[in-house]
Amino acid sequence: MPEATAVHRALDGASYVLRGDFELDRPATSVADIVVGNRMHEFTSGVAQLADDVAKALGLSGFDEEFSFNGGTLRTAVKREYDPQNHLVEEPLLVSWCGENYSLVTRMYHASVSDAVALLRTLGVDERDDGLYFTPDEEIGMAGPATVIKEIPRLGLLEMALPSEEQTAQLPPWKGISVSAGELYRDTLANGNPFFVLSAQDVWATVVPLADTDVDTVPALVDGLSITVAE
Repeated sequence: MPEATAVHRALDGASYVLRGDFELDRPATSVADIVVGNRMHEFTSGVAQLADDVAKALGLSGFDEEFSFNGGTLRTAVKREYDPQNHLVEEPLLVSWCGENYSLVTRMYHASVSDAVALLRTLGVDERDDGLYFTPDEEIGMAGPATVIKEIPRLGLLEMALPSEEQTAQLPPWKGISVSAGELYRDTLANGNPFFVLSAQDVWATVVPLADTDVDTVPALVDGLSITVAE
């Protein structure tokens, strides 16, 4: 298989370049937690179809409102939900902004369409060929580095982010395996399934093997995968 290349931009602006003898043509998503005052909002970006897929997964037949905003299309919908544990009825607002090739999705509680517009204005959503990213106002913060999540056949589910001190402090106490990008650690999820952590100078990544993954081959596969970061 000839070497392939894929580039995916995270919502914090970091751009991840993947190279290797893999099928890298599948899309990726990016997730970021945005802190506004004392409230946190989770945003997910991906291909244009993402917004419709999320609406369908929530049981919505479509969006209630649609209008032009920031060079793209802003759509909103309300889904009435009952929480049997707290005996509360919530009506979270599903918000989607779609540019030329990518879309952004979030859910806002106790919020109006005007609140959604105001939040998006402070985030400064922009689009490049490799994805969407934020250029937020100074008062807007991120709870941590944005992640990029991508499924790679044979390898599994790859999640990448810029390394943080908190993550580095959580590395397993045992020595990792040396691979081309850094150190690879094997660990176990709560359900007993294996996963891997890649600690490198420019990227922190986890690999969760899928049904078609031969777990024993993961170290060699990761060794053959180049991950570089550009901002």
